This record gives sequence, structure tokens and C-alpha cells, in this order.
Amino acid sequence: MSLRRNSILNYAPFIGVRYSFSRKRNRFTSVISTVSMLGMVLGVASLIVVLSVMNGFGAELRDRILSLVPHGFIEIPEDEAQGWRELLGRIAVEEGVVAVSPYITEKVILGSGNLLHGAVLTAVEPQLESAVSGLADAMIEGDLASLERQEFNVVLGVSLANILGVRSGDVIHVTVPRLTVTPLGLFPRSKRLKVTGLFKIGAQPDSYQAYVSLRSGQKLLGSAGSIEGLQLKTRQLFAAPGILQDLARKLPSNYTVTNWSETQGSLFRAVKMEKLMVGLLLLSVIAVAAFNIVSTLIMSVAEKRRDIAVLRTMGAGSLGVMTIFMAHGLVLATTGIAAGAMLGIVLASNIAAITAAIESALGMKLFDPSVYFISELPSDLQGGDVTIVIIASLLLSLAATLYPAWRASRVAPAEVLRYE
Repeated sequence: MSLRRNSILNYAPFIGVRYSFSRKRNRFTSVISTVSMLGMVLGVASLIVVLSVMNGFGAELRDRILSLVPHGFIEIPEDEAQGWRELLGRIAVEEGVVAVSPYITEKVILGSGNLLHGAVLTAVEPQLESAVSGLADAMIEGDLASLERQEFNVVLGVSLANILGVRSGDVIHVTVPRLTVTPLGLFPRSKRLKVTGLFKIGAQPDSYQAYVSLRSGQKLLGSAGSIEGLQLKTRQLFAAPGILQDLARKLPSNYTVTNWSETQGSLFRAVKMEKLMVGLLLLSVIAVAAFNIVSTLIMSVAEKRRDIAVLRTMGAGSLGVMTIFMAHGLVLATTGIAAGAMLGIVLASNIAAITAAIESALGMKLFDPSVYFISELPSDLQGGDVTIVIIASLLLSLAATLYPAWRASRVAPAEVLRYE
């Protein structure tokens, strides 16, 4: 019976799928096919889990650091800093602005006993600061309002307090880079501060940030009623750059307007770049698994040379033979990709519980919060990442089937059947 070429093309995918699940295949070829498929499963699952964990770390970093960092800053020139209250009132009613707070910030040296440590001292008005940042919610000892109960009270990050060996109620010394003129000469300005509270956000600012009241900061830094600038909170974090840009157009050119993406953006760009590089490295694992399909198909072509020759004599064209083996390879790859995607989604969705089970079984803590600022692996499974992994895996698998399928299409029927 003679088959037309278009009939072969119609049945070629069916033949390729049927051959993929045939039990009459060479045992060694079946083992290689299974190994290739398992490699695809592990590669796809690993990539989905790692991308989800990277998303989780990025979200944790954003939520923790940006809970303390205002959405934007307006630096006021020194000659206009005395009239900051009028400016604050104007900015507070601008569209998109939720809250405004004054601030002064300076790098200082904090000391306790023989211990010295560099820090960033920020002077704020506690009531206004509570509306701009999440500092008040991050307090674990004392409260932010204690800064105004008495002059020269200070609130420290919990890691900074541990470094200095102090607790609430202790006294520390602060030295600022401002000079005091005395009969004995010029000396750095220093003052005793009483620790009235500790805050913890679980990120790097815990180890260097300290807060005093605006009045204490003005006296300590010699600002005499003026401020360095205003901190802003906008209606939405990611809308802040546009809102701050509009504000910059309305203010004189000697005012400096910045937003969180400029002050903290490099950190989040680094996390994004790290996610990209880790993704590319793990994609190479999928590429290795995909190109294992090459060896599987080459062995299948060698095993089915007689069948290929018979199909060719029945009217199958080169394209039909290529389609059969491409379908065979894609069935193996698709099965592995589907299983890997499901496994990856399950693992990524339950990574915290899995980590806790491992810690319980081993009797140890995998992530020490004092070192990593986290107690469990965060995970943020995103459908876009899963889609990209699946599409990339399918494209790599398709590329892997082309050469063996082309080799199959070049089999000469006459040479094969001559020895049959």
C-alpha cells in the first residue's frame, strides 16, 4: 500500500508519540530516555524553586528595609531651612503625598565603655515620623514617643545596641563631626545620650541606625531651629518616583529631590541581577538535560533504521521522518517539563514547611536569625517565572531534536534494505 506524503505528515506526530511509550524498544535506549526525562524534571523543578526563593528574598528585603526608609526626600538649602514648616504645609497637600516629616541626619561615633562604633544619627519628630515610616511599629523595647519626654534620649537598632553592649536605660556617648571652641582649643562635640528604646526590622539598618528627637538633634548638631530636609510618604511605593519628579518641577532648582529608588535602588538592582545570573546558571542544567535527548534520538534512529527505510519506500518524505523523531523527542521533553513544573510548584509553595521539617529532623537551625536576618526560607512563586521556565525548556528541547531528526531524514532506504 502506498501512502501519500501529506498522509505521512498527518500521522507523523501520532507515530512519534506512540513510539515514545512503546514497550518494544531497546532496553538501553529506554534507560537513556528515562535518565534524560529525569534530568529535565530536576532542572525545571530546581529553577522554579530557586527563582521563587530569590523572589522571596527580594520581597523580604524590600518590605524590611523600605519599612524604615521613607519614599522620598527633599533637601532644603541652608539659607531657607528656617522656613521649613511653611514648606512642609505646602508639600503635605500635594497630590499623592500622604505624610511629611522633617529630619536631620549625620554620621557619628557612638561609645559605651571601651566600645566604639560608627552610626548614622537621625533627628526626627516622633509623631510625624510615625506617619512617614514604619519605625514606630518596629519598636521592640520602649516607644518612639520617649524621644520627646526628655532631651537627649536615643533609640537604637537592636544590633547596634548589642554591638555597644547596652540596653534600654543605659547611657552612651555620641561624638559628632562638629567642633566646639573652648579656651583650650577646638574639640569634637560630644554628648551623653540615654537609651530609651530599641527597634528591629531584621535588616542592615539595625546595626547602624540611631534616632533622637528633632530638638535634641538641632542642639547636638548646632542647627539652631533649622533642618536638613523633609521625608515623604506617597500613596504607593512604586508611584513615588513619578510623584517626586512632579514635586521637583514645582520647587526651586536649588532644592534636591530624591526618591527611594535612587537611595536604595542599587541594592534592589543587585538582587535582580543575582536572580538573573542564578536563573541562567540553572538554565544550563536544563540545557544539559535537553541535549541528552540528542543521544536518545540518535540511538533511536540507529535502532529504527529499517522502519525508516520502510516508511520512505511507502512514500514518506524527509519532512515526515523528521516530524516523527521531533515528536518523539518533544514527548519525552514535555513529559519531563510538566512533571518538573508540578514538582517545582509544590516545593516552592511549601518550602518553609519543608525547611522546618529538615531543621526538626536534624535538630539544628539552618538559618540563624542573628546572622541571616531571617528564620526560614522565604518564597514568592510567580506565574511569570514558571511560564518563562517552561517556554525556555521547550525551546531548548526543540533545538535538541533538530539534528537527530535531520539525520533520520537522511537515511537512504536502498542502503538499509540491501542487507535485509
